Amino acid sequence: MDVRVCEVAALDDPGRKVVEIEGQQIGVFRLGEEVFAYENRCPHLDGPVCQGKMLPLALEAVASDGTSSGRVFSKTQMNIICPWHGFEFDIRTGVHPTDKRVRLRRIPVRVKDGAVYVTIARATHANQR
Repeated sequence: MDVRVCEVAALDDPGRKVVEIEGQQIGVFRLGEEVFAYENRCPHLDGPVCQGKMLPLALEAVASDGTSSGRVFSKTQMNIICPWHGFEFDIRTGVHPTDKRVRLRRIPVRVKDGAVYVTIARATHANQR
């Protein structure tokens, strides 16, 4: 069943909204023209991952002699960081940046007529959190 979450315009860019539908918390994220949705549960210890900070992937710049040139931030990859233990996930894929086996549970999401909808097994309405 498709459940309307909000208007796309109501989401900051980048931004997110966490909703509860039939007892399931879902994080809906906007990055540019793309929208993604995940279960708000970190695979590490079930923390509220979708409520964590959104930050670009931090990369260590390495000089030709092998020494550190400092940190730089990705211009293409935005991560969500679980507030409990710092596990990071790529918002576009839901995958942990270093262990591709660790990933968030994706929720089907689509945009229709300017509104964001998630698909769940059964639902009657969305309550904003």
